[in-house]
Amino acid sequence: MYSTQLVVLHGIGTACLISDQVDGKLRAAGTRFTMSMQLSRQIAQGLPPHACSSRRPLACRAVLATPQTAIQQATEKAGLQACRLITAVKTPYLSNGKFDLKAYDRLLDLQIEHGVQGVIVGGTTGEGHLMSWDEHIMLIAHTVNAYGDKLKVIGNTGSNSTIEAVHATEQGFAVGMHAALQINPYYGKTSVSGLRAHFKAVLNEGPAVVYNVPSRTGQDIPNDVALEIAQHPNFLGLKECTGNKRIGNYTKQGVLCWSGNDDEAHDARHHFGGQGVISVTSNIVPGLFAKMMHGSPDPALSASLSELIAWLFSEPNPIPLNTALMMCGLVKPVWRLPYVPLSLDQRQRGAKLLEAVKEHIPGCKEIRVMDDEEFLLIGSAHK
Repeated sequence: MYSTQLVVLHGIGTACLISDQVDGKLRAAGTRFTMSMQLSRQIAQGLPPHACSSRRPLACRAVLATPQTAIQQATEKAGLQACRLITAVKTPYLSNGKFDLKAYDRLLDLQIEHGVQGVIVGGTTGEGHLMSWDEHIMLIAHTVNAYGDKLKVIGNTGSNSTIEAVHATEQGFAVGMHAALQINPYYGKTSVSGLRAHFKAVLNEGPAVVYNVPSRTGQDIPNDVALEIAQHPNFLGLKECTGNKRIGNYTKQGVLCWSGNDDEAHDARHHFGGQGVISVTSNIVPGLFAKMMHGSPDPALSASLSELIAWLFSEPNPIPLNTALMMCGLVKPVWRLPYVPLSLDQRQRGAKLLEAVKEHIPGCKEIRVMDDEEFLLIGSAHK
């Protein structure tokens, strides 16, 4: 049987998500619609929402977000900032190009079992930029409903459009994400004053990790801007990808940082004051990264992973990671273009590296190089 929950934003009759409960587990159905302000008020007042759906009658229950107390907000913020290991989780696909939630759930189960404390949903690694916003918010909702009591769920709701970022972040918090990942505007770069205005707008929506990755955005977040936005009460910390020296400078000034570079994560955590890492490689070896982030300094462990990490970034992320997870049999060999598999030579090299750590790859029974014909490339998300 299905029970349906309608999430109504504070006084805003727009873009509400439906979640269906199947077999006792909430699943986001991905249905989205726009309500009139009048209907929004009717539902909020407990009146029958006759116009909820044009397809089928729904038993709707209005839920208005309850503001947290100052103590609750501080506790939630502290819990997020305590995370040592956050995985930028892969989004697996079915042969029709849609989400493979069964495989996704299995990946998250394995992450939890091996010490991961939080996940980035729909980040670069999770291919959020290849999703529609409906898909994006649905996946955040699903992750929260299925795992929000076991993991910190950080939704990548950033955008180079401030209006779009604010709207997506509102939706993400409406479906229960714990925090947002916010990036500076990319491609259509703005001024330093524009950066300040953008981050103020998105941070006003709720707790956020600010992501600085100039190799992707084409624009660095200057130190003075980072230090300024760090004073915002909803600022959690930086995901910093420009190196450990900068992380050390920030942490000396009281700014919490997670390394965004797996190859530098050990030293960032143990020698430069970093809180931990937001990792790609932890999709493959979560337990080893948990040991590296939670335990004492272990330069030997870090060094032992250096070749694997180098291979995982031998092409733009997430191409090597996707290839590795497919070779390990953890996700179906389905790609959303423009991403394509690594070459046969690269896969052969990767197979040797993966075999060396196979015992630490949860759920992996066999590592296969795979033939080119086994990979399915999807040019549309709705085939």
